[in-house]
Amino acid sequence: MKRLLCSLSLILLLSTVMAQPIRVLFVGNSYTAYNNLASMVSQLALSKGDTMEAYSVNPGGYTFQLHSTYAPTRALIDSMPWDFVVLQEQSQLPSFPPSQVSTQVYPYARALDSLILLNNPCTETVFFMTWGRKYGDASNCASWPPVCTFAGMQQQLYDSYVQMANSNQALVAPVGRAWQQSWLNDSTINLWASDNSHPDLNGSYLSACVFYATLYRQSPVGASYTAGISPATALYLQQTAAQVVFDSLSVWNIGVYDVQSGFTASTNGLQVQFNNQSQNAQQYFWDFGDGNFSTIAQPQHQYAASGTFTVTLLAAGFCGTDLSSQTITVGSTGLSELALPEVHLQGRRFTWQSGEALQVQVFDTKGTLVSGERIPAGQGYFEVPVLPGGLYLVAFQHKEGGRKVFKLSSF
Repeated sequence: MKRLLCSLSLILLLSTVMAQPIRVLFVGNSYTAYNNLASMVSQLALSKGDTMEAYSVNPGGYTFQLHSTYAPTRALIDSMPWDFVVLQEQSQLPSFPPSQVSTQVYPYARALDSLILLNNPCTETVFFMTWGRKYGDASNCASWPPVCTFAGMQQQLYDSYVQMANSNQALVAPVGRAWQQSWLNDSTINLWASDNSHPDLNGSYLSACVFYATLYRQSPVGASYTAGISPATALYLQQTAAQVVFDSLSVWNIGVYDVQSGFTASTNGLQVQFNNQSQNAQQYFWDFGDGNFSTIAQPQHQYAASGTFTVTLLAAGFCGTDLSSQTITVGSTGLSELALPEVHLQGRRFTWQSGEALQVQVFDTKGTLVSGERIPAGQGYFEVPVLPGGLYLVAFQHKEGGRKVFKLSSF
């Protein structure tokens, strides 16, 4: 393993060689059941080239409290190691006074999240922020005026769902906020069914676009699947979803709990002190670029000679990894780094433009060489063989020792 790690000139972090479907469970009620939202999200993802296995349990009117003891819900949560479990509360409860929400909603959100993590600690809980009723909640307006209008009810829902996500280190799918943005920008596009509460087809499609952006962290804009609505309306709803999700990623906690690799370096002659600034990681591997490495969090390294080196830090948490790198210069040198050509990836094929020959090797995480090839000058591509799902290290080496390090979070 040491020999492998010391020999890498370029490391690519691959979660799989072939993209794996994500598995998502939707736990809700009629708001999720209308227009079969789970299937709609799956079809939208498929039209964008992604695969999702979507399941749902949606008894009418169900609350978090009811789901927490409902045998079918508990059985589904325990049925497989989900990538995401989406939790949708009864449509009115989170908009009630904070004192009521704190006793009738939050404890059961915590209970469901605990069941999810007990089944698989790497599953991400996603709270489904629903939307206000078109003309407010008339049945509760007299006793709680904030819900008398759509905007007022939506703000209460927003506050409660963000609080639930923050308290449980979970994500928010900001569907209600996207509905609000859509309604403000173009009120001619109706989102509600005739009861002014449940979603019509437009409303469910907008919800699906928000979920695609939240779960895949990719824009739904350009998806060919439109659920039967007009292309112009579908594009508008896709754009609205993308804007709401990507304008406030940290508010929705998207990426906040990921492993994030990062560091700074302080040089003193040939000696370098590295300051590890990674987040949500417990293990570290440093490649100092000179054939030496370390697994301690805050290493100090003495280089043998002046030069320019690319330092790479692989940070690992219980449920993920991340890679970062930077070039440092130690001692006194007038040498410049020899650069590899820019490498691009499409499908399983890496391509580049260069007249130089390159050595390419693929290793598994045990350090076993699973594929290797010398790419002659002028060929400019390397096809990764079909391999079992897992983590792989791919090394590109310039014959003159040039290096460039970058990361790839998925394949």
